[in-house]
Amino acid sequence: MEQEQTRKYKDSTIIKRLSHFAKPYKFGFVLALFLTIILVVIDLIPPFIQGEIVGILDNKEILNQEKLNLSLIYIGVFVVIALIGAFINYYNSMLLQKLGQKILSKIRHDVFCHIEELSIAQINALPVGRLVTRVTSDTATLNDFFSNVLVNFIKYILTIIFVLIVMFIISIKLTLMLLCVLPVLVIVTFIFRKNSRNAYRNVRRDVSAVNSFLSENISGMKVTQIFNQEEKKYLEFKEKNNQLKKSSIKEILVFGIFQPTIYVLYVLCEVIVIYNGVNLIAANKLLSKNFVKFYGYINSFFTPIQQLAELFNQMQQAFASTEKILGILDTQKQVLDKDGAIEIDKFSGKIVFDHVWFAYNSDNWILKDVSFTVLPKQTAAFVGATGAGKTTILALIVRNYDIQKGHIYLDDIDIMDIKIESLRKHIGQMLQDVFMFSGSIESNITLRDERFTRDDVIDAVKYVNADRFISKLPNGYDHKVLERGSNFSAGERQLISFARTVIHKPNIMILDEATANIDTETEVLIQSSLEKMMNIGTMLIVAHRLSTVQHADKIIVLKKGEIVEEGTHQELLKKKGMYYNLYEIQYKHMEKQ
Repeated sequence: MEQEQTRKYKDSTIIKRLSHFAKPYKFGFVLALFLTIILVVIDLIPPFIQGEIVGILDNKEILNQEKLNLSLIYIGVFVVIALIGAFINYYNSMLLQKLGQKILSKIRHDVFCHIEELSIAQINALPVGRLVTRVTSDTATLNDFFSNVLVNFIKYILTIIFVLIVMFIISIKLTLMLLCVLPVLVIVTFIFRKNSRNAYRNVRRDVSAVNSFLSENISGMKVTQIFNQEEKKYLEFKEKNNQLKKSSIKEILVFGIFQPTIYVLYVLCEVIVIYNGVNLIAANKLLSKNFVKFYGYINSFFTPIQQLAELFNQMQQAFASTEKILGILDTQKQVLDKDGAIEIDKFSGKIVFDHVWFAYNSDNWILKDVSFTVLPKQTAAFVGATGAGKTTILALIVRNYDIQKGHIYLDDIDIMDIKIESLRKHIGQMLQDVFMFSGSIESNITLRDERFTRDDVIDAVKYVNADRFISKLPNGYDHKVLERGSNFSAGERQLISFARTVIHKPNIMILDEATANIDTETEVLIQSSLEKMMNIGTMLIVAHRLSTVQHADKIIVLKKGEIVEEGTHQELLKKKGMYYNLYEIQYKHMEKQ
């Protein structure tokens, strides 16, 4: 995932991938291109009409009334064509905007779904702010590409080609003089293209850095204020903000140099054409009306070139953002369904670890040859010092990570042979840090799953004893939950998470440090809930408080990734080993209290 920051793509690759996004809307773009060609042709008519009017007025053989009538006809044609062009341009613009928004919606959908399917390790490798930037800011930058750049780029190229053809027809000499400037134009464009891409890459990088910093520090503002670190964080933000400012100024500078350069070339061409055109007219080698036409087409030639400069600007922005988006989409998922993986309707709850080895990093084994069996409906508890591998065992069962050696079986089926969605559907997890979404209590319990009714919610809440505090709230189950559930205590959030698990009726339940940092009164409620929940299915518990695990059917004691003891509470106390020592330490601590 870290490679996403520096991964670069060729322009041809980016264009190919962007065209893939637009492929479902191919008909719409073909229609837009057809309308664009009509607009190009319409844009060629005004200079021609202007030249013809000049020719009519300059022709002394035509009577004044005839001149006036013919001129009015040309003017009428000009007005009609202008109105038709305005209508086509409006319809074409609306069509492209709608196509652009549909494509952006599809890209945001694809990026978000891909992030959802990444492993926990991959998601943790990037700050949340950077991922948010990919889904929102970077995709928004592509709007101009699909609604403006893509079709208009073709329009301006066609305009330049058509105008050159008309110019050659009018005067080969003047056209060749005009093209003398073309090599300089190509060199300037090439230099701009190279420098602008780097400038836009740096801007997107620094935008991501600012967003990541804000996401992390606004979420952790409480800690910042407690330790009086506001000044330090302000200086850190100031540094990142200044870096973004510098990158943005460099980006503006690159475009600020390119556009005036194009304008200077335009003025130079005008001078060349006027000087040589006047000489050709004086020598009777060029009609005045053709000179007027040619002069009008100079503007038609350079206007799209100047517009192309702006399109290059938008294109480089889009390409830089596309690189970032593709960096996410091209990240290979680390945890995947195996070919031929099966769906499981229900688990009885038998869990077997067979000589399991696992490491987050290849040089540091967290679990070393771990083997144990938990029978259906049994409650197994894992205890040990911090870093012993307790939480890792639970994470491996739901395939947040994949093991390097050994096998994990559920109901005698290797979990690698079970579809991830099917596996997780039957496992309920209750973690120490309960995450609550903005919304209501009910939506946090059902997770907005419409299969569950209010009665289902009430039954689940009563089952885990959460009704004791929910019934006292002003709006009951519709009570508003603030971001991360900040308006509830840790114990209340934990009871809500219990209800969230129970309502989904899992066959296996995982409880990871759910009783840590909870007051005694709430712990009594939680203990009562746990006793009920043990009857639902197989339960795996990780807890430092041994009072939570002493009623378990099996207690597994871990030390540095290895199982050192296994048995019931009473059996382990009789052994007077590591579990006994842990119990003695906690018991003496409780006596002192």
